[in-house]
Amino acid sequence: MTRSSVAKTLLFIAGSIVVGLAAAFLLVAWRPELLTRQVAAPDQAGAKPAESSQPAAVNPAPAGGPEATSPRLAAGPVSYADAVERASPAVVNIYTARIVTERVRPNPIEELFGDATPRYRQRVERSLGSGVILDPAGNIVTNHHVIATADAVRVQLADGRAADAAVVGRDPDTDLAVLKIDLPTLPVMPVGQSNRLRVGDVVLTIGNPVGLSQTVTQGIVSATGRGQLGVATFENFIQTDAPINAGNSGGALINTSGELVGINTAVLAKNLGVEGIGFAIPANLMRSVVTELLKNGRVIRGWIGVIPQDIDARDAQQLGLAQGGVVIANLYTTSPAASAGMRPGDLLLAIDGRDVLNAQDVLARVADALPGKAIEIRVLRGKQEFTVKLTSIEKPRTQT
Repeated sequence: MTRSSVAKTLLFIAGSIVVGLAAAFLLVAWRPELLTRQVAAPDQAGAKPAESSQPAAVNPAPAGGPEATSPRLAAGPVSYADAVERASPAVVNIYTARIVTERVRPNPIEELFGDATPRYRQRVERSLGSGVILDPAGNIVTNHHVIATADAVRVQLADGRAADAAVVGRDPDTDLAVLKIDLPTLPVMPVGQSNRLRVGDVVLTIGNPVGLSQTVTQGIVSATGRGQLGVATFENFIQTDAPINAGNSGGALINTSGELVGINTAVLAKNLGVEGIGFAIPANLMRSVVTELLKNGRVIRGWIGVIPQDIDARDAQQLGLAQGGVVIANLYTTSPAASAGMRPGDLLLAIDGRDVLNAQDVLARVADALPGKAIEIRVLRGKQEFTVKLTSIEKPRTQT
């Protein structure tokens, strides 16, 4: 190819480029949106969309969302309204009244002569609490301390109905009692398994605090198996930070499924400003006690008449005892323990061959030995160790 032919070819190519650029300029001036590259939507056959010309975002979320990058705990319900709706109709308000007789203070003239006849007056003392309907027959569980001194008990349902209640049975040792009302078509509380509770589980309380009926509060299970609080003889409490106030006693502690898991019973040292420490009787314990109360009107347990007390090594030394442990602080004079020769100050080492753990353990194991069962107790008195054999009896009513 000659030099002139090459020059003509290059000139033709340059001219074509100039014409193409001019045409592109005119086209963009007429349709400027052509500068933006569109992302095609996938068609029905699942075609892959065109890649975007936009710059990638900083730390983009991977496919599948945030859950794909790190494990997440199962989210709880946004609302507990369903659980409350299921349980709250069976939570009742309990109003008690008792007649109190008190001496009238003499006036100044009577005090001056000092020989006026004493005068008395009566007044009605009222209190309130909560309860839970357990069956269609109208049996209601509440705390014993709610109705312990009452002369009259009245129950009001969530639907506004009210009725006088009779006491079916009471068990001061667990602070439980059963009432009965006679009304038709009663709501019933579903009862769950308290032994399945775990620390951290969400729980709700429903009750009648300071007269505000059907009040719901929320918290978590702070601990289980709490004892040695001095609230009741047999203690195995659920600890919760769900607010419990005066009037909540006997009310429901429920799980997020709306099942009863405990009976609210006490608040720890609220007069000292302690907050968020409340206790409930586990539903499993409640169930067994209520069964006994409905069957017998009382709970039948073994009893030997000792009052045990935990004592540490330092106190034991000051009291002249050989060691710390569980000591008989006192005993009933006509009890099986007294008849077998046991004395205050004796250390309890073992019951039926098993070492005792604490005072609560002694009471629980003696209670499990139903009346008429033989018991062997290993005792340390001074430096002398010996075994006492006795037979448990049912606790006399005068000692309740």
